[in-house]
Amino acid sequence: MNMYKVTDYTIYGEEMQYVEISLSASEAVVAEAGGFMMMEDGIRMKTIFGDGSDAGGIMNKLFSAGKRLLTGESLFMTLFENTYPNQRKISFASPYPGKILPINLNEVGGKFICQKDAFLCANQGVKIGIEFSRKLGRGLFGGEGFIMQKLEGSGMAFIHAGGTMAKIELQPGQMIKVDTGCVVGFTQNVDYDVQLVGGIRNTIFGGEGLFFATLKGPGTVYIQSLPFSRLAGRIWAAAPQGGGKHKGEGSLLGGLGNLLDGDNR
Repeated sequence: MNMYKVTDYTIYGEEMQYVEISLSASEAVVAEAGGFMMMEDGIRMKTIFGDGSDAGGIMNKLFSAGKRLLTGESLFMTLFENTYPNQRKISFASPYPGKILPINLNEVGGKFICQKDAFLCANQGVKIGIEFSRKLGRGLFGGEGFIMQKLEGSGMAFIHAGGTMAKIELQPGQMIKVDTGCVVGFTQNVDYDVQLVGGIRNTIFGGEGLFFATLKGPGTVYIQSLPFSRLAGRIWAAAPQGGGKHKGEGSLLGGLGNLLDGDNR
């Protein structure tokens, strides 16, 4: 088992990672529901409205909450605060196979843009919002991943990438084209857009999505090999339908075997 140690957190594991965070007295982290793994005694957990960043007044918080609702996120998050005078540890786990990526917002200019379902946890005070694009094509046609999430402020944030993760340093003017679901996140200087896949044969018979993301440097881009939607789609396609036994899996007959066995009626 590998582990990577940097000051106040440790990331354990390879394919199914978790991050262990050491909280000093009165220090807190916020997380979306479903990421919590375990914690030591002395850490208080409570549900909060928004991200707990205390940025702006009540109207600003309501507006931010409304944007989260539009993207299917919850109005509420969970805050974990150390109430002991000495350090306490808390851990958050990856939701599916992949890598946990630590982002030091102080080192990326105070802002990082990521997939809206990639966020795992962050120091209290990090503002977690939605990055709405001014380019119409991104919002209407981007599909998965393009409404993006933005992490703003100072301190550490942790996001999750599915499968194997690639880190690409784009030079000024350098551009790559990526499946929209494979984009994990990027620094704020990266110019991004969504384009239609050219050619009617590519669109109808290519087997890929209708759109891809274009990312133009300078900046750092993180790419994942296994978007959750792709994993879920394969599991759904392979799952028995109608509650019957899935015979023929791994055989030459496949679905035909189910028909011959009378499973599909």
